[in-house]
Amino acid sequence: MEGLTHPAFRALMAERGGIGVVCTEFVRITRAPVSLKLLRRHVGKPAGMPLSVQVMGNDLDNMAEATELVTAAGADVVDINLGCPAPKAVRKGVGSALLRDRALLGRLVTVMRERTHLPLSAKIRAGFDDASAVVDIARTVQDAGADFITVHPRRRTDFYRGVADWRIIERLQRALTIPVVGNGDAWYAADALRMRAETGCVAVMVGRPALRNPWIFLQIEALQGAGEPLRPSGRDLVAHLDELARRCGEAFSERGVLGQLKEALVYLGRAVPPGELREGVRAILREATVEAVLEASARRIGSLDAAQLDLAAEGGALESSGRVDQLRDIA
Repeated sequence: MEGLTHPAFRALMAERGGIGVVCTEFVRITRAPVSLKLLRRHVGKPAGMPLSVQVMGNDLDNMAEATELVTAAGADVVDINLGCPAPKAVRKGVGSALLRDRALLGRLVTVMRERTHLPLSAKIRAGFDDASAVVDIARTVQDAGADFITVHPRRRTDFYRGVADWRIIERLQRALTIPVVGNGDAWYAADALRMRAETGCVAVMVGRPALRNPWIFLQIEALQGAGEPLRPSGRDLVAHLDELARRCGEAFSERGVLGQLKEALVYLGRAVPPGELREGVRAILREATVEAVLEASARRIGSLDAAQLDLAAEGGALESSGRVDQLRDIA
């Protein structure tokens, strides 16, 4: 997630536990010479935790070179972004735009495969403006040499609207010979287990839900048999913000830390019930300094008990989780 899954955040989440692999935000690879300094900045590995480095671009030579440099810099997995729906990415023909050009897509994965011995993966969407070709897209990636594929089952035109259609994950799991990782709207810890059970995917990638609930990985681990799942309280949220601010302060300016805290609060606030309590979170976002944000968070959020927050591992009522029992056709 651009601007959010930076090394400081990845290290915090990895230390909290329950994660198998951490993933970088995407690294833009343009037609300009590849920056080794930029790539090394992204390859910040938490101790003892495998790291997947995601690159995004469409220039064959530079993407091949970036793959080699990422490999040499210490990555454990090289991943290609084929899902970014942002208009700027689409205009430049990268991210989800590549789903419309399977010939170029195949060549791109092929040249990357030739330049690394590491596991090579691709993160795709269900399609650009329809999902009818999702199996063909995925097979193009597979046949070009990818070791596994991650699918977010929305089209590019959906952005993040609606509910993720997990039937698409299940369809790819049946159609491909390489492992399929599921992604999309696993908002609660129990959703991750349900996604695996209902789709057959080998693993679950969790993105935005980890911003909303930074303990979701620990909860998943607990539901798999490691103990009683933690149910975070307002005090836990405040402690998370304090620690995030401390770590970001080592890498960002005051303004950068402020931005990171406000981004975190946007997602954390989704777990607060609508009404007066959520309005209190919105008021925090109007604060102008890091100190003021942290003080306001302690005052407005810190006293909330766990029952007031929609962060139970077993599920809740404020988010629409992914489904395999969709009513509409896949198209």
